[in-house]
Amino acid sequence: MMDAHALLFEEPLLWEMGAPGRSAFSMPERDVPEHPLEPALVGDYPDFPDLSEPEIVRHYTRLSQWNMSVDTTMYPLGSCTMKYNPKTNERQAALPGIARAHPLLPTELSQGLLRLMFELERLLAEITGLDAGSLQPAAGAQGELAGMLIFYAHHADQGRPRTKILIPDTAHGTNPASAALCGFTAVAVPSGPEGILEPDAVAARMDDDTAGIMVTNPNTLGLFETHIRQVADLVHAKGGLVYADGANMNAVLGQVHMGAMGVDVLHLNLHKTFSTPHGGGGPGAGPVCVTQALARYLPVPRVLKVDDHFTLGSDFPQSIGKLHAFYGNFGILARAYSYILSLGADLPRVSQLAVLNANYLRAGLRNHYHLPYDRPCMHECVFSDKHQLPHKVTTLDIAKRLIDYGFHPPTIYFPLVVPGALMIEPTETETKETLDRFIAALVSIAREAETDPERLRQAPLRAQRRRLDEVQAARKPCLTG
Repeated sequence: MMDAHALLFEEPLLWEMGAPGRSAFSMPERDVPEHPLEPALVGDYPDFPDLSEPEIVRHYTRLSQWNMSVDTTMYPLGSCTMKYNPKTNERQAALPGIARAHPLLPTELSQGLLRLMFELERLLAEITGLDAGSLQPAAGAQGELAGMLIFYAHHADQGRPRTKILIPDTAHGTNPASAALCGFTAVAVPSGPEGILEPDAVAARMDDDTAGIMVTNPNTLGLFETHIRQVADLVHAKGGLVYADGANMNAVLGQVHMGAMGVDVLHLNLHKTFSTPHGGGGPGAGPVCVTQALARYLPVPRVLKVDDHFTLGSDFPQSIGKLHAFYGNFGILARAYSYILSLGADLPRVSQLAVLNANYLRAGLRNHYHLPYDRPCMHECVFSDKHQLPHKVTTLDIAKRLIDYGFHPPTIYFPLVVPGALMIEPTETETKETLDRFIAALVSIAREAETDPERLRQAPLRAQRRRLDEVQAARKPCLTG
C-alpha cells in the first residue's frame, strides 16, 4: 500500500508500474515496407516499461512535487543568486520565431535574432561599464575559461607569456580550475582582517611572471572590495590584467562601473543576475565582457552590424576561437534580454533590494549565529556554527533542519575562510514576510540546538527522505542505476 501524507508519498520506479501492452503513444501507419531486424539485434531490445500516458504524466508530476525550487520556496544559496524566474521571460522565449529558429538558418532569415544578440551584447557592456562582449560562453565557468584564454592570448601577443594568476581566498570557487585549464598556476592571496583584499598582499605576489588577478567583487563573504582600484593599479603597473568574476553582480547592477574600477575582463551569469533558469532548470549562459583593447580576442563568430543589416563575422585572426556550437544557448539569451528590457531604468533597483534583504537577514540573525565579519554586507551574509558547536550541532545539522521548515538550505562550508560557514543570499525577489519566516526558522533552530541537540542532529524529520549516509555514498557510490 502506498504510504501517503499530503504530497509526500513513495513513488515506485517506472519498471514497477504499468503492464505489458500499455502505450502512451499511437504509432502512425507505416509508410515503408516491413523489414526484419538483423539477427544480431533480435532479442536485444532495451527494457522499456509499458505505461499509459496518465501514468507517465502523474509519475513525473509527483516527482516534481518532491523538489524544492524557486517556484516553491525561498532558495537562499549564497553566491548562486537563485532568484525568481519571471514568467514573462518564458513567454518571450517560447515565441515561435525564437523557440523554433534553426541555428543553420541563413542570416537573411535571422535578422531579428541577430539583432537581439547584438543589442544584448551592447546592453551587457553598458551595464558592466566595459566596451565589448561575447554571448557564446555556455556557463559562468566557461566565461571564466574565456577570460583566461583572453589573458593567455594577450600576453602571448606581447611576446611575454606568463605562468601565474593571483586568486584571493575570497574569490569564487571555480576560479583556480579555470586558470589551471589555461596552464596558469594559481597563487593564493589571503584576505585581510576585514575580509577584503589588502593592496600590500597583492603587491607582494605580483611579479613579471604573473598574468593578472581573478577577483570576485563583491567577494564570497558578501563584502565589497573597497581597495579594488588600488589593486588594479598594482596589477596593471606590472603588465598584468584584472579579471572580475561576475557571479555576484546582482549586488552592484547600476551601482558600480567595472571599467572604472580597472577591470579588463568580466563574465556574467545570466542564470544568476539576469533571472534565467538555473541549474536543473535549463542551460546557463556566461557572456564575457572586455575592454576595447581586448575585444580582438573575443570568441567567434561575432554579431556585426553593417548599415542596417546584421551578420556573423569570423574574420578575427587574434580571436581565442569558438567556445560553443553555433552562437550560445540562445533561449537563455532571449530570457535575459526580456528581463533587461522589462526592467529598463529600474534595473539598479534590483541590487538595492538585494542588498537591503541581505542586511535585514544579517541584523535579524546576528544575535543567534556567529557573524565573523560584523559589518554591513552586500547581497549575501556569512554566518558560522561557532555558537552551536558547544552543543555538538554543526552547520550541516542546521541546514538539514531548515528543510523541515520548508526552506532550501543555504550554501554551507563555503567560503573556506570561514569554518562552518552558512552563506545566505536572499536575493531581491523575497518579501519581508518571507524573510521574517526564514529568520524565525533559524532562530528556532538555534534554540533547539541548546534544548534538544540530539533531535536536531537527526534532521530532516518531515522530508520525503531522511538524512542520507553521505560518507557511504561518497566512498561506495552506486553507479549501476
